[in-house]
Amino acid sequence: MRDYLPRGAPARTALVAALVLIAVLAAWSGWRAWQLRSGATEIAGAGLLGGDFALTDQHGDSRRDSDFRGRFMLVYFGFVNCPDICPATLQVMSAALDRLGEDAERIAPLFITVDPVRDTPDALKAYAANFHPRLVALTGDQAAIAALARAYSVYYDKAAGGDATDYQINHSSIVYLMGPDGRYLTHTDASASPEALADAIRAYL
Repeated sequence: MRDYLPRGAPARTALVAALVLIAVLAAWSGWRAWQLRSGATEIAGAGLLGGDFALTDQHGDSRRDSDFRGRFMLVYFGFVNCPDICPATLQVMSAALDRLGEDAERIAPLFITVDPVRDTPDALKAYAANFHPRLVALTGDQAAIAALARAYSVYYDKAAGGDATDYQINHSSIVYLMGPDGRYLTHTDASASPEALADAIRAYL
């Protein structure tokens, strides 16, 4: 059988394949480096995150997700008695909004409790006063909070030890940016700086 493959073609093919692989790995490494710098994390099925809610804010008013249509939502789940990660993250959110200047008016910062038993509207009102003045703090019954946490792929669970009123909650710490239509856009984790979070938001404004 006549061999129509030019001499040296296998070597050239192998070289091209190797170069393509190197390019793909370089692109992935660059993307992953950006993720680490920006504080982004990977979430499976991220495009499906979010959902409807009917909760109560720190002033005792009923609030629905539809109340925020037309604005971006910056969403964080935590709880009032969280000793460190929650207040630190809410401070980062507040500082990021300050960095955005007038553009921050297009964003609704939301803090959703994962401890609805203790985090009453009054408790949330006192807590929210420590952060951005437009922060909306939300609570609800346990079923509503659990359903919304699932919709955002948020993990939370009461830590071992403690009693009925004095306990801690283990939970994931992710800040979600949702679009004016309520759809997921991007997220950062607790390691993000105010600058990184502001840059992530600004990219969608």
